[in-house]
Amino acid sequence: MRRDRFHGQHQEWGGIGLFLAGLCVLAALLAHALYHVQWDDTDIPNDWFALPAAAMDEEAKEAMMLKIACLTFDDGPSGHTEEILSILQEYDVPATFFVTAQGVNEPYLPLVKTIAEQGHQIALHSASHEYNQIYQSTEAFWLDIKALRQALSPYVDVESIRWLRFPGGSTNTVSHRYGGKGIMKQLIQQAEEKGYEWIDWNVCAEDATASHPNAGRILKNIQRDAKGRDLCVVLLHDTKATGQTVKALPDIIEWFQSEGYHFTTVEEMAAARGLQNGTK
Repeated sequence: MRRDRFHGQHQEWGGIGLFLAGLCVLAALLAHALYHVQWDDTDIPNDWFALPAAAMDEEAKEAMMLKIACLTFDDGPSGHTEEILSILQEYDVPATFFVTAQGVNEPYLPLVKTIAEQGHQIALHSASHEYNQIYQSTEAFWLDIKALRQALSPYVDVESIRWLRFPGGSTNTVSHRYGGKGIMKQLIQQAEEKGYEWIDWNVCAEDATASHPNAGRILKNIQRDAKGRDLCVVLLHDTKATGQTVKALPDIIEWFQSEGYHFTTVEEMAAARGLQNGTK
């Protein structure tokens, strides 16, 4: 049976209208997501630090044009820290160390002073790194951070440290087992109220996973996550178990250099891109 011509055109235009409306809804949702950035641990939008060009001076605009890579090392210092520092020094690359004060770190804590003296950024991660302890309550978390600051105080000016990374990331769900589903949102709000700035990552080496990847696999993991990104916050680890990370580090640096990236600390990147509290 033939359809009425007008009826067919009406359906066609109605379909286009629905399609355009859908695009508008999708764009609105995307804009909301990019603004609030409540992302999964390894799925972070590439332009989450964007600022309107009109709001920046020329120097800031130039910084925005750079491809930036921030190498971040969690869970140190360790027996590998000096090797990592040596490689970073050789390539003249700054990094950010999100440090802990577990029993295994204690012999290496004086290296925190060396890290800072060599121009790298010291940031907070956790004293114990025990999820079942630090995420029992918001009070437990801040007591842990207080203990970490006390452990670091003989070696660096802890009053100047304002960046932190939540163990497991800001959207981890493991914490829900101990402190309830709302604990991370509460901690994020409290961190900002206390004047801390926090950051997750968008490139993961997966060097601390149960698969224990070798240096070649670590590099490939980074290349995979970095694809298409102008800003890469790279999650690496500085522990006794991550010797392959040290082995991979020169190749990681050389690959980013070959791709035109400029290395900065997290703090330097945030200053260049107008980032506040890891979310805007």
